[in-house]
Amino acid sequence: MSDIQMKTDVILIGAGVMSATLGALLKELAPEWNIKVFEKLACTGEESSNEWNNAGTGHSALCELNYTSEKSDGSIDISKAVKINEQFQLSRQFWSFLVQHSLIRNPRDFIMPIPHMSLVQGEKDVNFLKKRFKALSNHPLFHGMEYSEDPQKLKEWIPLIMEGRTSHEPMAATKIDSGTDVNFGALTRLLFDYLQKQGVEMNYQHSVKDIKRTHDGSWRVKVHNTRSGTIENHTAKFVFIGSGGGSLHLLQKTGIPESKRIGGFPVSGLFLVCNNPEVAERHHAKVYGKAKLGAPPMSVPHLDTRYIDNKKTLLFGPFAGFSPKFLKTGSNLDLIRSVKPNNVMTMLAAGVKEMGLTKYLIQQVMLSNEKRMEELREFIPNAKSKDWDVVVAGQRVQVIKDTDTGGKGTLQFGTEVVSASDGSIAALLGASPGASTAVHVMLEVLEKCFPQQMKQWEPKIKEMIPSYGLSLADNPELFEDIFSSTAETLGLNEQNPVPSHLMRKA
Repeated sequence: MSDIQMKTDVILIGAGVMSATLGALLKELAPEWNIKVFEKLACTGEESSNEWNNAGTGHSALCELNYTSEKSDGSIDISKAVKINEQFQLSRQFWSFLVQHSLIRNPRDFIMPIPHMSLVQGEKDVNFLKKRFKALSNHPLFHGMEYSEDPQKLKEWIPLIMEGRTSHEPMAATKIDSGTDVNFGALTRLLFDYLQKQGVEMNYQHSVKDIKRTHDGSWRVKVHNTRSGTIENHTAKFVFIGSGGGSLHLLQKTGIPESKRIGGFPVSGLFLVCNNPEVAERHHAKVYGKAKLGAPPMSVPHLDTRYIDNKKTLLFGPFAGFSPKFLKTGSNLDLIRSVKPNNVMTMLAAGVKEMGLTKYLIQQVMLSNEKRMEELREFIPNAKSKDWDVVVAGQRVQVIKDTDTGGKGTLQFGTEVVSASDGSIAALLGASPGASTAVHVMLEVLEKCFPQQMKQWEPKIKEMIPSYGLSLADNPELFEDIFSSTAETLGLNEQNPVPSHLMRKA
């Protein structure tokens, strides 16, 4: 084994959508910087970013009920929904910039228009959805949302779901046609194709083993080339750890104070995928229901139209499960190895607090295929087992940390950037809404880690993302202009996004 030493400006660990987005931003802002990417697998976007490992929803709070909560006075708090919608608009703007400048040639390769719907049953949830609709539909970011309790209208919107339904409980749905299906695996591959053409060095089958600060403040990244068996030492002024569930272990190796008292709780997932094209063709929407009591937010049941490899298909899930692995390709020792003296009390506190979640996950793990089909039939009463197969989705590691509001061992369900005080290294932890808000999250990385360059970079950032630094909620005319222009550039105004001759036969 040889000891190879190399220097560069930026190292990105993990070839997922987050590293791809940060790399693309940096190549536009500082094209002279040398960037290296290290990925332990053989190609890009094979873990959380892969199209089969996530829901493919352009998360903008159009249909996700967990982003709007009911206050004690009965009113609906839409602040989180507005925030997430604004964050997704940043992604749309950056993707539009890439398309306009032919850095991505065909937006149809990764994004499709698809209605987003919320669906509830029972008087209590119908009342909640009605109040939610009134609160959101009055906001400019949610213009065009429709509401109905009329069974005939629901049959028009969701015929597959309404067919064979015998329950007389009241039902209601909201529908907004401006939703999207995003193939984050394809987007990741497109971004890295562009980066390679810009001279970014891609290193596959390179597993990062250690990260240590050098005497001059740079970072030495110890990498195992699994193809050749060699150990390489690469140094860089800035390192981004974007390796999904693997980020926590690597962040802990840095030893920075900001990495202390942070833990991770892994949650696995399964989807049911429809193998009958005739069934898939009868549904055209992403339909989100309400999470069951004790279920984590990422386990909200939804029936999704998806476009993967130019083929329209239908997925239902996710079904949550537990695995001690932090990645699908990880180790069963991942969870144990993440427990350190500085976070053991935080982890134990979370264990005590989250007994309900633990019970829920055990119940989910014990589900048989027929039990999963029973849950599907709550959405599609006439669903037949022979039309559906099980697909193993990605691993998600939820952040556990001590907070002022939640106390010790609080489970976090968002994404979080952890960076050194000098901005020389940053890591992304957490899950939903994840990839949909990648541009917002990577702008946060830039602001935290490159404060001296931000003034110089701001004009270019605003060229790529016109609403940068502004609130679209406070500037409805600007939102309307940006929303319309990005829809045009990304081809989201077309009613039939995939021509029939491109639909691959099953």
